[in-house]
Parts: sequence; C-alpha cells; structure tokens
Amino acid sequence: MGAAGMDYHVFNMYFRDNPEYEVVAFTMAAEQNLGTVGGLRTYPPSLAGKLYRKAIPTFLEKDLTDLVRKLAVEEVVFAYSDVSYNYVMSLASAALVAGANFRLISPRFLQLQSRKPVAAVCAVRTGCGKSQTSRRAYEILKSKGLKVVAVREPMPYGDLEKQVWQRFASYEDLDKARVTIEEREEYEPYIENGMVIYAGCDYAEILKHAESEADAIVWDGGNNEISFFKPDCLIVLVDPLRPGHETTYHPGEVNLRQADVVVINKEDSARPEDILRVRVNVKTANPGAVIIDADSPLEVADPAAIKGKRVLVIEDGPTVTHGGMAYGAGKIAAREFGAAEIIDPRPYASGLLARELVQFSHLQQVLPAMGYSDEQLKELEDAVNKADCDVVVSGTPIDLSRIIKANKPIIRVRYRLQEKSKPDLEAVLTDMLKRKQGT
Repeated sequence: MGAAGMDYHVFNMYFRDNPEYEVVAFTMAAEQNLGTVGGLRTYPPSLAGKLYRKAIPTFLEKDLTDLVRKLAVEEVVFAYSDVSYNYVMSLASAALVAGANFRLISPRFLQLQSRKPVAAVCAVRTGCGKSQTSRRAYEILKSKGLKVVAVREPMPYGDLEKQVWQRFASYEDLDKARVTIEEREEYEPYIENGMVIYAGCDYAEILKHAESEADAIVWDGGNNEISFFKPDCLIVLVDPLRPGHETTYHPGEVNLRQADVVVINKEDSARPEDILRVRVNVKTANPGAVIIDADSPLEVADPAAIKGKRVLVIEDGPTVTHGGMAYGAGKIAAREFGAAEIIDPRPYASGLLARELVQFSHLQQVLPAMGYSDEQLKELEDAVNKADCDVVVSGTPIDLSRIIKANKPIIRVRYRLQEKSKPDLEAVLTDMLKRKQGT
C-alpha cells in the first residue's frame, strides 16, 4: 500500500529479488499522487527485478478488500507516510477481515548504509520545516570544506524508467524533467542556494551517484517518512502548532523515537503551553535526544507591497492538504505585513482545484499550490487571474511566476531556521563528523 514513493523503496529493499514473496499489486492512496490525472501506473519489470517478467499493476486503495479476495492476497504491507494511527488501524482492520495479515516493515530492513557521513533530517508531520533545516545542515557541512549533496524522499510522478535516479543542479534540470509543483517546492530552494539535490525511485542507485561526487550527504525526508539511508546523525522536527501529532502519526513517532536531535521549530508562532506539551512528549518518547529550540522567521522582499492590500494567499500544497494545517507561512506573512483583507479563494477555483477545497474543508482562506498535471497547473493559473485582489502572497517555496502567467504581482514569502539554544546544529554536526572520522 503506497503513494508513489516509500512503497517503491520498501519493494526494492525487502521484496525485489526475494523468492519467498510474490508482490501482486501496489495500491495508490490518492489521485493526486498518480502523476497523471485519471491514470494508474505500473511498476515496470526493468525496475522490479529478475523475478518479475511483467509489470506490477497499481489499484486504488479504496478497493483494498476486494483486491485481497480477488488476488488471494496473504499479506498487506503498509508503506506510506503522514497518516494518523486511527487511519492505519482502520486499514489494518479491513485487511484482516478480508483475510490477509497486515504488516509494517522496520527501518532496520529499509536503510542503506553509506560510505560517507549522512545527516538525516526527518519530521513527525509534513510541514514542520524539514527542508529549511536540511539546507541549514548542508550549509554547515559545506562550511567545513566538504563537498555536499542532498538526497530527497521520492516523488516519482513521471516515467519511472526515466526516474531511477535524478540529479538537479539548475532550473534547466527541473524544466527538462517536467517536474510537478510539489517537486519544485522541494528542489528549487536548493538550486537557488547553489546546492545539488538527488531523487528518484531506486535509492541504491541514487546512493552510488551521490557518493561518487560528495564527501557528505544530507537526507531531506519527505512528509514524515523515515530516512532511506542509515544516518550518522538523525535530526527530527516537531511542530508546536500541531501539539500531540508527534505521538499520533505514522511513521512520525518512529522518527521521534530514533532521533539523535529533536528540533522544536516555529516557537515564534506557537503558544507557550503548546511548546511545553511538545517538549514533554519528546522527553517521554526519547529522553536521550538533544533538544534544539528554533524559530522560523518570515521574510518578504517588499513588505509595503502587502500593506493595505487585498490579498490572495497561496500555500505549500502538502502542508495544508494532507498535512492538516489550516494555513501556512503565506497567511501568517499577509497578517504580519498588514494586508487589508485576505480573500476567500473558493469562488475562483474550478475543476480539480475546486474539489481539493471541498475535500480539505479545514483550509482557512488559502489556496493550495496544486500542480501534479498540466490541467491542475492551468486551474491554479486561472484561479490567480480571476481572483478579485491586488496581490498574491505565496507561501510555497517556489517562484510561481516561473510556471504560471499571473496578471497581478506575486509576493514570495521566504522562511529560514533560526536556532536559539545550545547545542545547536553546528555543534551536533561537528560531533557527527568527529565520530565518523574516528571510526
């Protein structure tokens, strides 16, 4: 059971070339993860290994119980991220009643060992601030005179056979690969800072290429997935804007319990009692972890462009959809920099984008940056251009003006990690390098 990402890694690491198992199908969690609207992909035999002469089909998750019976399934393996415990156990119950065992695979069997130092940045939920923390780790390691690359959790929405391993170092690389908005949100900030980032769908191959050019590797985990590489230092982000989620989402609590370092981020936006609640939960689950307190300050190039204006807010898609946030950095910045009004985007949305706003009814006056297909990208562009507002405030990490033609200014919100306690990330990563060099 997957969502076009961790499921492929679990297959590659545990089931590919394993004669004790026959994998008869993947399931796909949601339409947005299919890469092309309305189509179901297969896992090609060129990637599936010598035991599979035919492609492995993919079906919709909603058909799980029928699939178990129809395909005589004996075991259902759950292999995706950022889901509540209630959700996981509801699926487990459905599988058990249909006649199959339900299983989770330990990180022990899924993590590749690198010859180079690996600093992994993971989280308990999507939208905690992993990527800004990963870039901070990259900068620290680079400042030590090391050649560094980042490796991102998989988002292979295109042709899998062309995405075995991917390397992005320029905007041209992104354009050539025809990446989605979600992919751009993760890759562009690295490119803007002169960094190199890898991704794809076969992490053994990715690791070989990353090791061939780097002295150290930063794992930038998507959603709240585990690190696919065995880390020499595991840094895990928790979010006091969602207190309690650190111990109620899978595999977020797995990350929390494994962490060497826990960063309590966004303290500048959170209530003191929620920060304390998160801190207590962290210490209870992992009393040996180093805790770093951090803020996530917002910046815009021209605050005056927001002050007194009617604003349409666009947010990072995954953070406010399956991440469960009602709003993100865009709305916070619009308020902080004096917007006169934040408009309701719903009258201007159409098609799949309008359905997203209905499905994720918790959203508060924000438009998620959805762009898994050309159709969705056009719907986002149309919504922006139809909106009765003065400016767009964009909390997504990418430059939207590069991929849509807007008839009004788009103001980008940038945010960074600002540590405010000791030891900080530089101290813990320096210790990591000393330990690694001593082995």
